[in-house]
Amino acid sequence: VQLQASGGGVVRAGGSLRLSCAASGSILRINAMGWYRRAPGKQRELVAVATTGTMLSDDSTNYADSVKGRFTISRDYAKNTVYLQMNSLKPEDTAVYYCNAQISDSPWDSSHYWGQGTQVTVSS
Repeated sequence: VQLQASGGGVVRAGGSLRLSCAASGSILRINAMGWYRRAPGKQRELVAVATTGTMLSDDSTNYADSVKGRFTISRDYAKNTVYLQMNSLKPEDTAVYYCNAQISDSPWDSSHYWGQGTQVTVSS
């Protein structure tokens, strides 16, 4: 399984960016897809995660308090892709963003996979 992330860049405060991450390979089921970030000198933190429920209506999303109301995570199930729409960006959102997915390649096992990081820089 591979995760390919894209969409980072440099933007002014108040601007927007959209990150994408596509999963490929031996995938039976994607249990969750999300985004983490690591700012300089800080630990990696969860930004947002989208979890697959038993039924579509059970799917859920969770966000870090610092991004609630500004970031939106969404998924394209047909494309095994997760997006992170980031609006009203702040300088403190500057970080390397990493895509993460929990994927089952068999009915009995699942693993976490990481994409390559993508840099997001927000200038004041």
